[in-house]
Amino acid sequence: MAQEVIVKLLDDLDGTEAAETVMFGLDGENYEIDLSDKNAAALRKSLDRYLASARSGGSARPSSASRRTRSKPVRARGDADPRMVRAWANEQGIEISTRGRIPTEVLERYKASGGR
Repeated sequence: MAQEVIVKLLDDLDGTEAAETVMFGLDGENYEIDLSDKNAAALRKSLDRYLASARSGGSARPSSASRRTRSKPVRARGDADPRMVRAWANEQGIEISTRGRIPTEVLERYKASGGR
C-alpha cells in the first residue's frame, strides 16, 4: 500500500498558507511561528527599530529578574536537531519538508530509533 503524506504549513496568525517558520528569541526564550510572506515581513518590519539598536550574539540565558518571574522554563518543540531528524527521515524514505516544523510522528519515530 502506498501513501503520500503532505505537510502543509499554515500561518499561525491568520490560517492562510505559511511560507516559512520564523524563529526568534526574547528574554532567554526561543520561539517559532509559521507565517506567510506578508506576516513574516510585518514581523521583521516591526522589529527593525529594535534590531538596529540591539547587540547580536548576546547570552541566551535570561536575566535573574526574568528567571524569577517564570515558574518553569518553556522548551522548544522537541529537543532533537532538525537537520539530524531530516537527514534520518530521508534515509528512511520518509518524505518531510525541508523547512518548517517537523511532524510529531516523525520526531517520535526518530527518537524511538535512538536519535536524540
